[in-house]
Amino acid sequence: MSGQAASVVISERQQTVLQQLSRSATVAFRLRQRAQVILLAFEKQLNRDIAATVQLGTDQVGRWRRRWQESFERLTLMEGMAEPIELRRAIEDLLSDEQRAGRPPTFTAEQLTMIFAVACEAVEESGRPVARWTQREIIDEVIKRGIVDSISTSHMSTLLSEAQLQPHKSRYWLNTKEKDPQVFQRQMETVCACYHEAPQLRAQFDTQTVCMDEMTSVQALERIAPPKR
Repeated sequence: MSGQAASVVISERQQTVLQQLSRSATVAFRLRQRAQVILLAFEKQLNRDIAATVQLGTDQVGRWRRRWQESFERLTLMEGMAEPIELRRAIEDLLSDEQRAGRPPTFTAEQLTMIFAVACEAVEESGRPVARWTQREIIDEVIKRGIVDSISTSHMSTLLSEAQLQPHKSRYWLNTKEKDPQVFQRQMETVCACYHEAPQLRAQFDTQTVCMDEMTSVQALERIAPPKR
C-alpha cells in the first residue's frame, strides 16, 4: 500500500508565482510541469490524477510534493522579507533539479551568532533608510560589517528559519494612533491590569484569562514613537 501523499500548503504570493510559472512560455517545460504539480496538489488532487494531467510519473509527483512541503516554512519566512523577484527565484530554484556542483558555505558559530544579532537589531541602528529588515538588507549589512564575505538569499532564509527568527514581523504596542490620549491611557491601563490580575484570578477563583488577536494579518512595519532605552 502506498504511503500518504505530502500535504501541500501555499500562500497567496506563492500561488501567484506558481501560476505565472505554470503559464510562462519562457521557462523550461519541466519547471512549468512542477509548478502545475504544486498547484494541483494544493487543490487536493490525488497523485495519480496529477500525474495524468502533467504527464509525469506518480513517484515524481510525490517527490515534488515532498520537496515543497519540506521547504514551505523557509519560503514563507523568505516571502515576508524578500523582494518579489527573490521569491520567484527561490521557487524556481526549489522546483529545479538539485545542483551538485557545490554546497553553501559553512559559517562558524561566531559568524552565525553575529548574523542573528544583526537580524535582531532595530534596523535604524544600522543607519539603513528602510522601515524593516529584509533578507537583502541583512545580507548587505553582514557583508558590510565583514561578518561574511558572501551569502545567498536562500541560504540566509534557511538560517533564519532554522533559528526561528522573523525580524520582518516585529510589532510594537507604541504604534497606536489613538487620537484621544486619555481614552487610550484608560484602555491601556485596563489591559495591563487584566494581565497583572490573571495569575491571582486563576489561583483564587479558577478563572482563565484569554487573549484574542483581532488583527492577525496586520503587520506594524514602522514605529511612530522612539524606542525606550
